[in-house]
Amino acid sequence: MQNFVFRNSTKIIFGKDTEATVGEESIKYGKKLLLHYGGGSIKSTGLYDSVVTSLREQSIEIFELGDVQPNPRVSLVREGVSICKENNIDFILAVGGGSVIDSAKAIAAGAKYEGDVWDFFTGKPVTECLPIGVVLTIPAAGSETSTGTVITNEDGLYKRATGHDTMRPQFAILNPVLTYTLPSYQTACGITDMIAHILERYFTNEKNVELTDRLCEATLKTIINNAHTVLENPTNYDARAEIMWAGTIAHNDSLGTGRIGDWASHDIEHEISGIYDIAHGAGLAIIFPAWMKYVYKHDVKRFAQFANRVWDVEIDLNDLEKTALAGINKIEQFFRSIGMPITLTEVGIGDEHLEKMAKKATERGPLGNFVKLSEEDVHHIYHLAR
Repeated sequence: MQNFVFRNSTKIIFGKDTEATVGEESIKYGKKLLLHYGGGSIKSTGLYDSVVTSLREQSIEIFELGDVQPNPRVSLVREGVSICKENNIDFILAVGGGSVIDSAKAIAAGAKYEGDVWDFFTGKPVTECLPIGVVLTIPAAGSETSTGTVITNEDGLYKRATGHDTMRPQFAILNPVLTYTLPSYQTACGITDMIAHILERYFTNEKNVELTDRLCEATLKTIINNAHTVLENPTNYDARAEIMWAGTIAHNDSLGTGRIGDWASHDIEHEISGIYDIAHGAGLAIIFPAWMKYVYKHDVKRFAQFANRVWDVEIDLNDLEKTALAGINKIEQFFRSIGMPITLTEVGIGDEHLEKMAKKATERGPLGNFVKLSEEDVHHIYHLAR
């Protein structure tokens, strides 16, 4: 097990009607607030009115910036940075899912910086941010308690990540009821995203990490066991609560303590959603099984363990490779069962940009830690995903 320092300072406020506390939580950080959100769904569901009422009860001055798109754009981030600087904003409140939260984090960093915010996504380290709060509406990205953000630059279609401890939100309000109206496809994309966050940590070369192995496996099984329930009965509070909390646990750093995660699949997928603008979860459902097929021989025993403990595949001691491949098939079929695509062809992606994507993905060096992947390796994985 690796040495580690674990700290997650985000205050979690979980349960029914908890969004009513957003005003009293936000006022702790100042009187001027940027309310950041996506499309019109928070207004049609009444959440916008609830949030604004709570903020106004605390006499908070509200500035607004909506229209965050999936795979959030740096152009909107720059607009948010300008609003913050021109109005001396004290605090940013993100109401939405991972895209809104990631956009808010980037704005928070840019508001404390004199240069262009994209600098942070091309290597310049973040040093400070405005404080951020979250009302989560889409359990998926885990951005509500993480230190990272991913933004797309329309110039060149680059999708890149950065992070800093000050990006971790001050509080996150999680009310499972707010997820009742999510479309099934969006719910399934979120489920896939949180599974991928766990798998990135699970496939490690670090030995003697039994506790976090078991925690990863338990969280995966909880998501899998509740996935079909929330898709078939969207207003099942108990199943929604399990999924929502699992999405946070998947990416709040606790499952990665003492181990070195991989993260190649995320980088490989970012090129797909950066160019084709598909949902990140859908891209991960395509890429992760392909990555598994390409690297499983590096540690067949770990893949067999994954098959047995997560999918209840009986271990064949005489043929661990057979067990490992059965586990890969299980996760592929699970993604299929919740309505996710599992090939690039299904989302209309052909061969025309595969070489370009592999080159872009590795232009800063090899990807991953479980197995170091070159441009050629990534190209092979894209081909396996066709």
